[in-house]
Parts: sequence; structure tokens; C-alpha cells
Amino acid sequence: MNRVTVYGAGLAGCEAALWLADRGAAVELWEQKPQKYSPAHKSAALAELVCSNSLKAERLDSAAGLLKAEMRLLGSHLLPVAEAARVPAGGALAVDRDVFSAAVTKMVETHPNITLRREQAARIDGSAPVLVATGPLTEGAMADAVAALTGDARLHFYDAVAPIVTAESLDLSRVFAASRYGRGEADYLNCPFSKAEYEAFYAALVTAERAPLHAADALTVYEGCMPIEVMAARGADTIRFGPLRPVGLRDPATGHRPWANVQLRAENAEKTLYNLVGFQTNLKWGEQARVFRMIPGLANAEFARWGVMHRNTFLNSPAVLTPRLCLKEHPNVFFAGQITGFEGYMESAASGLLAARQLWARLRGLTLPPPPPETMCGALTAYITAPNRDFQPMGANMGLLPRTPELGAVRDKRARCQILADTALAALRPWAAML
Repeated sequence: MNRVTVYGAGLAGCEAALWLADRGAAVELWEQKPQKYSPAHKSAALAELVCSNSLKAERLDSAAGLLKAEMRLLGSHLLPVAEAARVPAGGALAVDRDVFSAAVTKMVETHPNITLRREQAARIDGSAPVLVATGPLTEGAMADAVAALTGDARLHFYDAVAPIVTAESLDLSRVFAASRYGRGEADYLNCPFSKAEYEAFYAALVTAERAPLHAADALTVYEGCMPIEVMAARGADTIRFGPLRPVGLRDPATGHRPWANVQLRAENAEKTLYNLVGFQTNLKWGEQARVFRMIPGLANAEFARWGVMHRNTFLNSPAVLTPRLCLKEHPNVFFAGQITGFEGYMESAASGLLAARQLWARLRGLTLPPPPPETMCGALTAYITAPNRDFQPMGANMGLLPRTPELGAVRDKRARCQILADTALAALRPWAAML
């Protein structure tokens, strides 16, 4: 029986461990919780969701939907769990994060081929194939071990998470449920601003005091998870045309479109908790209470979780990783998850499936090519491993997929995206069947 070590039991590590274990590998899965928690993690459960409970769109003609379809072809274990733990979120797949993590934990703990070691790993033994999926908060001895293998070729960013408020503390006379343009279910609660309310809120936001960052670290913020106050500092209309855009909404109290609008998304199936969509922040907690209670309907908001900001560490993947997701100088050491630059929950899980397949091929003495470039998995793999001086993490998006001259003749955007999705799945099926 082949023995495999996987470091890290987040989404990528769990996907990889389960896939390998199903093929008969004896998997030793290391997880430092509850012995040690990162600044962002709070639960001892595996596959903990930190930033948001949304796994993004499901429709096939979207990048997120295509990625999910590809993951199903590759044998994802986490997608069925997510679907069973879903909470209403319009066209997106959002989950009750506690239900989701508990189900993944049980799946891992009860698998006969997985041994879960709840302790910190201090070294990476690359004498046999191993998989490192310790996430963007890798620190301590494991960070030193990664640095020893990569020559400290790492990049440091900051990542932020949004606050959560209790449903019972909302002023429902100011908040209304609606979907944009009346399409789909009214899964989001909306907090509409008048022009005067927005201007007062904006002035408070851009002058609010931020929590201090470590003096030794430069502030390099990832665009896809930017703190609301950093985005607002770019101009008064930046957030009004971003996460606070009011398009497709009509305030029933006035009959008009709001000047700006904050959306709240359910955090759990019972809808007792709501996430402030797009409100990742590094404001001090007292400032969060003061400023965010200026949002209509949140005057008496009870915060179940404050927004926090933490440093993320990523590999300089173009410099150190091959398209087979192993280190160029240490080919037995494979990497997966957000530490590689696959940005996003599902992207992280997908990279776990990809790295697991490459590791399994290595164990069997086979050479597995990277996924086809026409696929979302292949395009993301190519992006993080192609030469890039200004490398930043990347999430799934249709812009990564190669175009053909014929596609230019298709005028409708959704039709073009559907063609790209169909092409991707047709290309992935024979690759998925190789192992």
C-alpha cells in the first residue's frame, strides 16, 4: 500500500486526502488545530471557512460554475457536502459553515485509509511524495520548512474578512429582502442609503482608525479581498459602484432606486446570522461598531464576529512550481491550496484534486500532463506557474480561458461563456479518465 503524507486539513488538503484514500493510499493527514490556531481560525473542525460562506455562482456559463462542474468530473468530495449544507443565496452556492465543516470532518475521520494527526508538523520529508496544503497562514516551523525548500521565495499579502451581525438586531423597518431586477429568490437583505446618509457614512469610513499592522510588513492588499476602507479611499463613488452598487433594486419605502445599498447574506440555514457582503475590513473593532451602525437598519446591530485582517503567505509559484504542482528543485514535494496562489474556496479545493492526481501518478511511475489549457483548472494552473514578475493570486474567471477566432463572431456574452464552458468540459473528460 502506498503511504502519503498531506500537511494541512483545509479544503485543499481534505480534497486531496479523500481522493488519494479512495484509491487505496494510506494517507497521514496532519492538522495543527486544536493544538494551535492561526489568527483567523476559530474552530477545531476541518475545512473551516473563514472569509465568507459563499462558494460563488453555480450556473455553468460562469467561471465559478464551470469550476464546480470540472471538480465534479475530477471526483470532488467537498462539493456534495457543500450542496447538502447550502443556505439560500440566489444563484450562488452558500453554505452553513459549521454544518459544512462538521460533515467534512466526519468524512475524513471515518475514512479507513486516513489517519488524522492533530499536531503541528515541523519538517517536510521529501524523500517520498508529500503534499503541502497548509494554507496562506502558514507560519512557524512549517513556514521555515517551506522556506528551506523554496529559498524563501514567498510573497506576503494581507487578507481581510467581513463582520457578521445577528438577525434579531436588525431594524426590519429599514431593511428589505429583494433580488436584483426581481430575478430569482429574495435571498439577500438590503440596506438602502439616501444620498445624505451615504455621504455621512462615507466620510466616517474613510477617516476611521485602522488596526495596526506589523511594522516589518509592507501592506500589499490582494485586490479580490480588499478592505472596504482601502477601496473607499480610492474615491467617493468607488464603493458605490462596487459592493454598494444599488442597480436592479428599488426601495419599497420610497419607490426609487437607493443612492447606495449594502447587502446582507445569510450565514446559516436558520438565518440568524448575516454577513455584510463586501465589507472585509481592518478597522478597529470600536470603529467598526461606530461606522457600520451608520448603515441603514444596523443602528443597533449586534456583531457576532468583527472583521479582521491577517497576513497571508503565498509561494512565488511561477519561480518555484512546475505545472504538475511540485517544486522544481524538489519534485517529490507537491503543493496545493491558497498557498500556491489558487485564490478562493473552490479554487483551493480544486487544486487539491489536481495535486492529488499528480502525486498519485508519481507513485505509479506515470507522467500526467497538466490539465488542458481550455479548462478552468488548466488555465489556473498555467497562470500560477507561467513566468510572472508581478505575481498575485488568481481566482476562476472566464478571461483566463483561450479564445478561438470563431468565438469572436458570437455577440451574446452568456452564449460565449457557455461555449467556453462546453469546450472546457469536453477537454477535461479524457484528462480526468487518465487516472
